[in-house]
Amino acid sequence: MSIGEIGVLIPIVALSIPIVKIWTTHRQKLVEMQLQGNPEQSAEQAAHSRELEDRVRVLERIITDRGFDVATQIEALRDSRKTEALLDRSEQELRP
Repeated sequence: MSIGEIGVLIPIVALSIPIVKIWTTHRQKLVEMQLQGNPEQSAEQAAHSRELEDRVRVLERIITDRGFDVATQIEALRDSRKTEALLDRSEQELRP
């Protein structure tokens, strides 16, 4: 980067600092207004949050409880396929 390019960037950065400050102040005010929001909205959000937590618990239970069963069933299928393949191979060897 040359000195001329840096000279152009300095005013751009200097002008962007107030814009960023205004934007962050605006975002902060929005967050404050949301926190002070309507009590009904807070209750609805809390209920929605509880509902989502319940769903996640159910999904975790399905994954943890049935995860072992599914893995066991997959292994059983693999074992039965191996057995069938061995039987097929044995039958082919016995045929003339």
